[in-house]
Amino acid sequence: MVNKNFDNCVSFHIEDGAFMGRLVRLDEVVNTIVGKHCYPKPVSAVVAESAALGALLASALKYDGLFTLQTKSNGPVSMVVVDVSSDGTIRACATFDEKRIQKAQELRKTEGEIEAAPHLMGEGYLAFTVDQGKDTDLYQGVVDLQGKNLTECALRYFKQSEQIETALRLFLKVPNDENDHWKAGGIMLQKLPATGGKVKEGTDLDEAWNEAVTFMQSLKEEEIFDDALSSEEILHRLYHSSKLTIAKNKEYRFGCRCSRDKLLNTLISFGEEEINNLADDHNQISATCNFCSEKYVFDKGELIRH
Repeated sequence: MVNKNFDNCVSFHIEDGAFMGRLVRLDEVVNTIVGKHCYPKPVSAVVAESAALGALLASALKYDGLFTLQTKSNGPVSMVVVDVSSDGTIRACATFDEKRIQKAQELRKTEGEIEAAPHLMGEGYLAFTVDQGKDTDLYQGVVDLQGKNLTECALRYFKQSEQIETALRLFLKVPNDENDHWKAGGIMLQKLPATGGKVKEGTDLDEAWNEAVTFMQSLKEEEIFDDALSSEEILHRLYHSSKLTIAKNKEYRFGCRCSRDKLLNTLISFGEEEINNLADDHNQISATCNFCSEKYVFDKGELIRH
């Protein structure tokens, strides 16, 4: 049964619009993503948390197309990609070396533990890209992967590139057994640059910001992952005294853009020699989508005829 309290993002404003926020809670989306892969649990954790961050960041943008969060690094998890389309579909995947993960955890004596994402990623970068299709400029922001957790890595981007005062928290629920399931979420608060002066009589804007961030930090994991609590109820618990306004609710679902036709068009652009080299002993060429694990099989003769 689908839980309507999850797989969505609620945007809100507090203090007469001085601060803007987003609250993301994912359940079925992350379980579908994880279920499409046979990743080790530490890798699934990185992907699930990255999916929540991707949804959170994408929700703060106005775009018609695709938002992509990508990491590239020298650690055991060398790449993570999260796509969030403007219509609310999310997909994600990772590239990793399982032997390196095991060795690294043995050295740190963290076998069986879920470590913060940067421990598995190593040195590299975190990039955010907005692609709105042909005849539009591609927007990209990049920051070094530095921080004790994924939250700190993302906050470095806002501090260095966007220069918008931002507070951010990410949450991850790892299943304890086969009957349990994944959940991921996050909350973000930003001070809108156009706002100045006083929030209300006798209250300084910086003081109000510090109070709002303190309230955000008080949010507990058991609250954000409570099936019975709606996002609106959580926000009212946090900001009922801060002139809270709920702006909108955006729903998310898993979705992959791969298709047989897309792959066929790619393969027929190859020369006959390259197609022959790709074919197996049965004169077939197969490919598996990294995002959804869908396998496509083509006959060599079909490709050459095109």
